Amino acid sequence: MQRPGPFSTLYGRVLAPLPGRAGGAASGGGGNLWGLPGSHVQLPGRAQSGSVGDTGSTGARGRVSSSLCPARSTMSKAEEAKKLAGHVAVKNHVRNNQVLGIGSGSTIVHAVQQIAERVKEENLSVVCIPTSFQARQLILQYGLTLSDLDRHPEIDLAIDGADEVDADLNLIKGGGGCLTQEKIVAGYASHFIVIADFRKNSKNLGDQWHKGIPLEVIPMAYVPVSRAVTRKFGGEVELRMAVNKAGPVVTDNGNFILDWKFDRVHKWNEVNTAIKMIPGVVDTGLFINMAERVYFGMQDGSVDIRERPRLILQGAERSL
Repeated sequence: MQRPGPFSTLYGRVLAPLPGRAGGAASGGGGNLWGLPGSHVQLPGRAQSGSVGDTGSTGARGRVSSSLCPARSTMSKAEEAKKLAGHVAVKNHVRNNQVLGIGSGSTIVHAVQQIAERVKEENLSVVCIPTSFQARQLILQYGLTLSDLDRHPEIDLAIDGADEVDADLNLIKGGGGCLTQEKIVAGYASHFIVIADFRKNSKNLGDQWHKGIPLEVIPMAYVPVSRAVTRKFGGEVELRMAVNKAGPVVTDNGNFILDWKFDRVHKWNEVNTAIKMIPGVVDTGLFINMAERVYFGMQDGSVDIRERPRLILQGAERSL
């Protein structure tokens, strides 16, 4: 995983970011969900990739080429890809008078920079809800308006990164330890979009990300929780240890992180629910049926846009 920015450590370890959605408008994956023409956006001055159609079809994919971020010799391809994804996502979705949920990790830094630029250039009025200490510091660093869920319990748009994204847009998050607050903010947002680089795109969870699914647990319960998870679902569970301090990683909530290294593909919706029911588990790093659109920055300087597939069920169109 790429090294995060300057405000990315707490308690000696890197900080990064349900079935159903709490609060906000119902979300789907269709072409005009965001009021955009189809499933892709063409930026000025660059030709559209020829392989992408113009309609926002079910499970749509789109690709845009961007000249917003010229290549820099000092920036890796992955870092450049993160920046591209963040810029295109912010351009497409951030509007005046929005309440924004700000995720955590190295990728979100680029999105916050772009939000700050647009606020200054376009005189936008936005309010930002952080998902971590790092996100809070970023919001303050860039002069954006900081708030919380007490004052703004309904969020218009949440933007976050991911450790891995599967073909159904299920996510693994929490590589940096902020999964619970990230899930809260995403869950109370009307729309939740994800920005990532090409390395995070997988057919199945676990194809690219091999560090396991993070589980935030109450400290006194980490041993019985570890045993319960391995008995029910196999694999191995490790207590995440800090790098620059003695002892385990401690989250912003004062809890421990377990990393469950699963050994097969599961029915993630069922597994997520079952693990959350284990006493002592605060939440999991499985974000199931939550992301509506994912922006992948690609190695060739384009941005690949994927939307959540939809089903036709009893004549009514529903999100998966």
